[in-house]
Amino acid sequence: MTALEEKLAGWTGPSSATEQDRQDRTERMIREAINAHPAFQTLSRKVYAKGSYANNTNVRSESDVDVAVECTNIFYYDKTSTDLGTSITPYSGEWGDPQRLRDELIAALRAKFGSDVDTSGSTAIQVHSSSARVEADVVPCFEYRYYYSASSWVEGARVYKTDGTHVENYSSRQLTNGRAKNTRTNQAYKKTVRILKRLENAMVADGSHREAPSFFLECLVYNCPDSLFATSTWTATVKDVLTHIYTSLDGAEPANDNDRWLEVNETKFLFHTSQKWTRKDARDFAYAGWSYLGLGDA
Repeated sequence: MTALEEKLAGWTGPSSATEQDRQDRTERMIREAINAHPAFQTLSRKVYAKGSYANNTNVRSESDVDVAVECTNIFYYDKTSTDLGTSITPYSGEWGDPQRLRDELIAALRAKFGSDVDTSGSTAIQVHSSSARVEADVVPCFEYRYYYSASSWVEGARVYKTDGTHVENYSSRQLTNGRAKNTRTNQAYKKTVRILKRLENAMVADGSHREAPSFFLECLVYNCPDSLFATSTWTATVKDVLTHIYTSLDGAEPANDNDRWLEVNETKFLFHTSQKWTRKDARDFAYAGWSYLGLGDA
């Protein structure tokens, strides 16, 4: 085994068992805080982990926990031009104000974690780490549906920011699709994601490349064909993945939607004008990673 192969093999694993314990404890304590809050006794809700922790693609240096607190008393929706008729009844209950949900969630977390609760962010409420737990981002959100017809829709969550704007995400679809690809690739997909995340950490640490969002890297690997994960070594897999990212994302975004890359949820396009990364960012990362690992001539 070459030194590079040994390094990449070592980069395939999840965070340590100790770190996993701290992550699990953090999630459990957040759930306890929510369940104990009196105002939430009338809140119909789903509380779930999301992001790298939930998808088991986290590595030690990014071992925070993301937890969504989703109100299901009410749902928001968008639709195609299809007329939904009278199938949707307007909501008139007590949980219709996004600010109230956020305020009550802050109160619940402060009752449990005190001054470790940071509300300065525009979206997530942060719970700072301690010796027993990791950093956590807790996100208040609402059930969301995008309707294709009165009986067909895709379900996600709508997150309101403190400035009143909102964004939709699809964490459960990300989880399902990631697991399916991992199964199809004989567990190599998530291991490759971890390799690229640790590669990014190493390059940032020594100043050879700028930071790249964890979710972005996960999406780049997801868009690589399953066949690329069937190699006999991690060196070959990484070479094939970086090559595919670099060559496939050359040029402008395709005009045909079927040719565009998607997020892992397969609901949103990976590249669009309001996204915080570009095709060039992906190619730059692939090029820098190739050079950093000394993979030779393409």
